[in-house]
Amino acid sequence: MDRTGHPDRRALLAGGLAVATVALAGCSSSSAAPSASASPTSSASPQARPSTPTAAFTRLMDGNKRWVSGDLHHPDRDPDRREFVAQTQEPFGSILSCIDSRVPPELLFDTGLGDLYVMRTGGEAVGPVVTGSVEYGPMTSGTPLVVVLGHQRCGAVKAAYESIRDGKPLPGNLEAIAKALRPAYEQAVREGGTDPVETMARAQVTLTAADLRSNQDLAPLVGKGALAVVGAYYSLDTGKVEVLAGAPT
Repeated sequence: MDRTGHPDRRALLAGGLAVATVALAGCSSSSAAPSASASPTSSASPQARPSTPTAAFTRLMDGNKRWVSGDLHHPDRDPDRREFVAQTQEPFGSILSCIDSRVPPELLFDTGLGDLYVMRTGGEAVGPVVTGSVEYGPMTSGTPLVVVLGHQRCGAVKAAYESIRDGKPLPGNLEAIAKALRPAYEQAVREGGTDPVETMARAQVTLTAADLRSNQDLAPLVGKGALAVVGAYYSLDTGKVEVLAGAPT
């Protein structure tokens, strides 16, 4: 993720973001105003957008508590909200999670339209495109929170673990996932324990969150308190999200 060796990156990035703001009006938080029939005080926006890492983290975890208890609010999921965010968006969080069908971030955090940027890859594997997608919210929309969300019994992590352990490459592009997860595998081997796949899944979360936190473009935002990068883990059994590292205070 460290893209050193490109001294003109920031200038290119600044120019690229300026073009993207114009070309991707629907994806930018500031390129267009809401429709005339919607306003920040309408029923389409029942709560003000959290503007700090702590407030965003609290909103997210409160949603997970509702998911665990079953007392769901289903916020921001009606036609009014759809109209409110049709021209512009301002998500308060970015979630990098697994592709697993049992771990949909919007549901397990009880959120709705326009609340979250969501990136999903097998085992939270990352590469330049994924990293750029994570950077998008904080760098263009002022999104104050990034969460790397792993989960219990991750099939992608298990497949990668067995592939690396046995020296048998996975078929097709699945091998790219195994390669991306190798640092987590190596950490799991060092740590040992009775469930190395579980250890590897948690290691993947903490390593990825740490890499994003120290990313040359996100680190300045983290340093000045405008962004928090949290590593978290979801229990399929209970529905609860456990924070592993980086919770804002």
